[in-house]
Amino acid sequence: MKATIFHNPRCSKSREALALLEQAGADLTIVEYLKTPPSRAELSRLYAKAGMTPGQGLRSAEDAAKSLKGASDEQILDAMAANPILIERPLVETDKGVRLGRPPETIREIL
Repeated sequence: MKATIFHNPRCSKSREALALLEQAGADLTIVEYLKTPPSRAELSRLYAKAGMTPGQGLRSAEDAAKSLKGASDEQILDAMAANPILIERPLVETDKGVRLGRPPETIREIL
């Protein structure tokens, strides 16, 4: 099974999700999204495939997210593309779908 994880190695939840994928024997593509951010179009596609809104994928604990309260999905996507720290992690994609790994066990649904 192929899997892509949008990963931040400094994040414990992201490391836990990566470990689950490795234990499952996934053929992994690891994207350190702070170094290689997904495009706005890619984010839109991932959230649509996950059945979630960009607002649900917003890392609201970040200071830069506070100014996005009440923002449209389009504005949130623009902000995430410009400042990838706003992307909640980890996002995992397989042929079975996309999940936000919070908690990391949710990625089992797409393994």
